[in-house]
Amino acid sequence: MRNGDEMRAMPVEDNEKKVLVPSSRVFNPNSVSLSIKGRNFPSITLQPRAPRFQITCAAKPETVEKVCNIVKKQLALPAESAVTGESKFSALGADSLDTVEIVMGLEEEFGITVEEESAQTITTVQEAADLIDKLLESK
Repeated sequence: MRNGDEMRAMPVEDNEKKVLVPSSRVFNPNSVSLSIKGRNFPSITLQPRAPRFQITCAAKPETVEKVCNIVKKQLALPAESAVTGESKFSALGADSLDTVEIVMGLEEEFGITVEEESAQTITTVQEAADLIDKLLESK
C-alpha cells in the first residue's frame, strides 16, 4: 500500500451476518488512521527507536589499570601480556567460570557488589572498569 492509498469498508458475510470491515487510509507509512462507520479514531504514529548503544563516561585510567592487573592475575597471564580496556575476556581465554572469578576479584579489590544481571553483561576490561566507577560513585 502506498501513501494516499485507501481501503474502503466492505460488507462481508460471516455466518449469515453482515460485518462491516473498517476503512483505513495510509498517508504516511509511519502513521495509521482508522475510521469505522464514519467515526474516526486517533491515529497511531510510529516513533523512531533510540539507538541501541549506550553513551557512558569512560572509567578513570587507574581503574582500567587495576582491572587489567586483576584480569591478568585471575587468568594467570604472563606479566608482559597485553591487556587493555578493549581486551575481551573471551579473547584472553576466559570462560564463564573465569569471568565469575574475575568479577569476584573486582568486588573484593574495590569493595563493591556487582549484581548478577550486570555481571553477565561485562565482556571487556573497559565495561568492567566503567561499571566499577559507576558503582563507586553511587556509594
